[in-house]
Amino acid sequence: MENLLKVSGLNKSFGRKQVLHGVDFTVASGRVVGLVGPNGAGKSTIMKAILGLIPADAGQIAIAGVAVAITSHQALKHVGALIEYPGIYPFLTGRQHLQLFAAKRQRQTHIDEVVTDLGMGDYIDKSAKSYSLGMKQKLGIAQALVDHPQLVILDEPMNGLDPQAVKELREIIRRQAQAGVSFLISSHILSELEKVADDVLILDHGHIVQQSTMAALINSGGVVYVIKTTDDSAAKQALAAAHVPLADTTAVRVPITDSVVLNQALMALVKAGIAVQDVTKAQHDLERSFLDMIAKDKEAR
Repeated sequence: MENLLKVSGLNKSFGRKQVLHGVDFTVASGRVVGLVGPNGAGKSTIMKAILGLIPADAGQIAIAGVAVAITSHQALKHVGALIEYPGIYPFLTGRQHLQLFAAKRQRQTHIDEVVTDLGMGDYIDKSAKSYSLGMKQKLGIAQALVDHPQLVILDEPMNGLDPQAVKELREIIRRQAQAGVSFLISSHILSELEKVADDVLILDHGHIVQQSTMAALINSGGVVYVIKTTDDSAAKQALAAAHVPLADTTAVRVPITDSVVLNQALMALVKAGIAVQDVTKAQHDLERSFLDMIAKDKEAR
């Protein structure tokens, strides 16, 4: 699969603080890539560098094989973006905002399409000063999508959106990805990112600590059984005494390598006189995989 975006050896410092350390990653055509990391990890800095908004200290950025730099924006002609907060002029209508972003060719058709897709018809011709937070966020997303870009970069696009709007946005992203559009999305709402992303980049302290498909990252945690008992503290002690491993210390979570392990766990609890109330099978989700990866990165430092 062809890589639409390629970032190589990207370094960036602000004063004495180095924010990015040799960042390398790719985004293939038609793929949705989630960029996740703690606050201050450098996610917005990466996105701004890709868009030529800030200069990199070292490294290369290329979109469809064309280099991007703060003085070279030719490759950005087919890129749409929403970074941090949408730029809103309060006395312009939503439609007027979109007219500023849409190319002349098929402008009205493209505007009508994105207004319909995002359900903005009731207020698109009202001045933006009357918009709620969610309406402004939708307008920012519409500005990123209106010109049918090949690459879309979205920084926290779900901020301020209600559950129905989040679902609609997810469907739009998946539909456009199937048509060949690439997405790089940063979001703290990991449960929603997990539903839409094909690939995930985990960033910590300016380093990419993991680049993986979403499925591989989630499956890497294996299967875990969560056992609910009448006394979880005593249950953990009983399992430890029986040499049954626990996935973590916050709950009775038993990682399963084969069916024998679950049987051993349940037998140990029965022998200890601890009543089992429920057993639930679960896999690592993106949030737990992310937290595990960040914890490992901290241990390695």
